[in-house]
Amino acid sequence: MAVDLVIDIDNTPGALAEVATSISDAGVNLAAATCVGAGDRAELHVLVPHGEAARHLLAISHVAVSREREVVVVEVEDRPGVLADLTRKIARAGVNLDLVYVATRNRIVFGAPDLASLKSAIDG
Repeated sequence: MAVDLVIDIDNTPGALAEVATSISDAGVNLAAATCVGAGDRAELHVLVPHGEAARHLLAISHVAVSREREVVVVEVEDRPGVLADLTRKIARAGVNLDLVYVATRNRIVFGAPDLASLKSAIDG
């Protein structure tokens, strides 16, 4: 099971570097990460294979995880149109996505309120 952890950080120079250092110092290997935020705060999303273990290691390093959830990770071919093909398939199934980002080794991370339907749409 892949888990998306959200860490709220200040949107200031060096804040991401500080948190990234704490994550690596805790021994947590990130399979993917994305950081979004235009205001004073930003959300750092990190993909980890085991949420509980990562959350524990991060807490020891004083990095607070504000949210976590299971996500679907799809291995894809690195070519134009892959994201369009997958998202059309998901849309035809009537599934609303609320999270998408790219991971290492040609993978795409998807999150949706209805995870079972998302899995079904991708597998179908």
